[in-house]
Amino acid sequence: MQTTTLSFDNFHNHGELFANMLRARRELFIVHNKWDLPEAMGMEYDQYDTPASRWVVVHDELGKVLAGNRLTPTTTKCGIYSYMIRDAQRGLLATIPSHLLYDEAPVSETVWESSRLFVAHDVPASMRRKVHARLVQEIGNAARRLGARSALTLLNANWPRWAGRVGVDMTAMGPVMEIDGINNQVVSMDFSQNMH
Repeated sequence: MQTTTLSFDNFHNHGELFANMLRARRELFIVHNKWDLPEAMGMEYDQYDTPASRWVVVHDELGKVLAGNRLTPTTTKCGIYSYMIRDAQRGLLATIPSHLLYDEAPVSETVWESSRLFVAHDVPASMRRKVHARLVQEIGNAARRLGARSALTLLNANWPRWAGRVGVDMTAMGPVMEIDGINNQVVSMDFSQNMH
C-alpha cells in the first residue's frame, strides 16, 4: 500500500494515478451511491478540482486506487466559488444545507478543507480500517506540509466511533444534518499536534 499526494505540478510523474482517482470517485459516488454529480470520460469532478487543490491517494503498486481525498485551501477563490463547505454556507450548493456550521466558515492559511474523502467500495472489509487510517494519516502529513494546522471536512456523523482509531483529534463544527438519507456533520481535524 502506497500513498501519493498529487498536485497540478506533479501529475506527470504519476502516470494515470490522478485519472484513476477520479474514476474511483465516479465508481463510488455516482455508480454505487447514485449521487447526481458531474462526470466526463468516466471520471467524477467538480468546480473544486483546480490547481489550488491537492489530492491524497492511497493505492497499490499498480496504481489501483484504494482511497482518496481532496485538500483545498480555505483562502482560494475561483469566480463565485471558494471551497465546498463555505460555498454551501453561502447558499451556492443546492445539495448541501446552508446551516452546516455553527459559525462563519473560516478563511485562513492554516485551515484547509478536506473533501471527497472516500475508501473504494471494493476494498475488502478486512483491509478497510487499515486503508482508512493510512488515508487520514497521509491527509495530516500533506496538510502539515501545506502549512495547515487543521482541516474542515463534511463526514458521516458516525465519526466519533472511529476518530480515535485514526489518531486525529476531531471536533464537531456544526449540527448533524441529513443529506441524501445519511446523517452528516462538519468536523475539524486537528493536525497541530504533529507540526514540526
